[in-house]
Amino acid sequence: MSTQHDGTPTGHVMSSTDLIGSGQEGTLLDQVRAWAQRIRHGEMGALPAIGGFIILSILFTILSQVILGNQFFLTERNFANLATQAATLVMLGMALVFVILLGEIDLSAGVTAGASMAIFVVLVSRFSVPWVLALLVAFAIGLAIGTFIGFFVAQVGIPSFVVTLGLFLGLQGVQLVVIGGAGAIRVQIPEILAIQNRNLPVWAGWAMLAVILLVSAGTAFWGRRRRTRAGVPNRTISLVWAKLGAIAVIGGVAVYLLNRNRGQAPTILNGEEVGGNVIEGVPIVVPIVLAILWLGTFVLDRTKYGRYIYAIGGNAEAARRAGVKIVLIRWTAFIICSGLAVMAGLFSASKVGSVDAAAGRDLVLSGVAAAVVGGVSLFGGRGRLIHAAVGALVIAVITNGLGLLNLPAGVNYAVTGGVLILAATVDAVSRKRAGGSILRT
Repeated sequence: MSTQHDGTPTGHVMSSTDLIGSGQEGTLLDQVRAWAQRIRHGEMGALPAIGGFIILSILFTILSQVILGNQFFLTERNFANLATQAATLVMLGMALVFVILLGEIDLSAGVTAGASMAIFVVLVSRFSVPWVLALLVAFAIGLAIGTFIGFFVAQVGIPSFVVTLGLFLGLQGVQLVVIGGAGAIRVQIPEILAIQNRNLPVWAGWAMLAVILLVSAGTAFWGRRRRTRAGVPNRTISLVWAKLGAIAVIGGVAVYLLNRNRGQAPTILNGEEVGGNVIEGVPIVVPIVLAILWLGTFVLDRTKYGRYIYAIGGNAEAARRAGVKIVLIRWTAFIICSGLAVMAGLFSASKVGSVDAAAGRDLVLSGVAAAVVGGVSLFGGRGRLIHAAVGALVIAVITNGLGLLNLPAGVNYAVTGGVLILAATVDAVSRKRAGGSILRT
C-alpha cells in the first residue's frame, strides 16, 4: 500500500486519531514532563523574567531593611506604586509585541504616544475641544501614524528600523511645534487624572477578580469545546483547574493587599487623632491594563490573525507560500502597535499630570527592553503579551527599588541595560539550543 508524505496511507480519510498532537495532551504529569523538555530545548518563555522578578523583590526587601533601617519596599503603598509605575511600560511593551513577533521594530512608538498626547492637551487647553473628542482625535492620529509606517514597511519594502527612526526624529519636531514655548501643558481633566491617581472601591476589586475568573473559565471551556468538536484531543482538565486556582490565589493576594489602607496614620495630639487619610482599593489603571492584555492575548492565541503573525515571524516565505497575506498582516500590526502606544501615552500623561515636548522620547527603548526581558524574541515568531507585561514589571521593580535606596539614576540605567543584554543573550542561546535539538532528531 502506498503512503503519503506524512506516512498516511493513500486514500485514507483523516480522522481525529490521525491528527498530530498539540503537545498539550496527556495527564498532569505528562504536562510537567513536556514543560521540562521544552525548557531543556531552550523554550523558557517568561521563566527567566519571573525568576528575576522574585530575586529582585527579595533583594530590594533585604537592602531596604539593611540600608534604610526600615521596610519601605514590601509595603501596601509601594505595591500600589509599583502597579501604577509599571502600567505605562506594560502597555507600550504589549504594543511592541505585535511588531516584534513579525521580526520588525517600531522605534517611534514612544514619540507617537508623546505627539498624540501633545495634540490632545493642546486641543483641550487652547481650543476648548471636549476632552472625549480630543482623545478620539489623538487615537486617530496614532492609528494614522501606524498606517503610514505599515505602508512604507509592508507595501514599499523599506526596513522598519529606517522608517520608524525617521519618525522618531520627525515626531519630536511635531511635539516641539505643538507644545511651543510653554515647555509643558498641565492635564486638568479629572477623568484622565483618575486613571493613574484614583482607586476602585474595595468591593470593585473583588468584583474585578470574580470577572477575571469567570472570563478565564469561560475561555478555557470554550476552547475545549472547540477542540472536541474538531475531534482534536484536549489537554487534561486538571490544568484548567490549576490555572484557575493560581489566578484565584495570586489575584486574591494582590486585591487583598491593594484593598488595605495605605494612607498616613493619624497622629495623636492632646489625646485626639489629628490628620491622617485613607487610601485603599485597586488602582483604576489595573483593570484597564488587564482588559487590554486579555483582548490582545485572545487575538494572538485564538484567531487566524494571531496565527498568521506567528507564522510570518517564524518563516515569512513559508507563510507567503501558504497563502497568508503578509502585506496586510504587517500593515495592521503597525496600526495596532501605534494605537496601543497612544494608550501608553495616556497613562503617562495621567501619571505625570502634564505633557511636555520631550514626552515619550525615552519610553520606547524601555518598551523594547520590557518585551525582550520578558521573553519575546527579537528574531520574531516567539513570545506573548504576558511576557512583555512580566518584563515591564521587572524593569519597574528595578526602577522602584533603586529609587527607594536613593541610588543615582545612572545606576538604574546601568542595571536595566545589563538585564536587557542578559535577556537578549538568553534568547539567542535558547534559539541555538532549539535549533540544535531539531538537528539531532
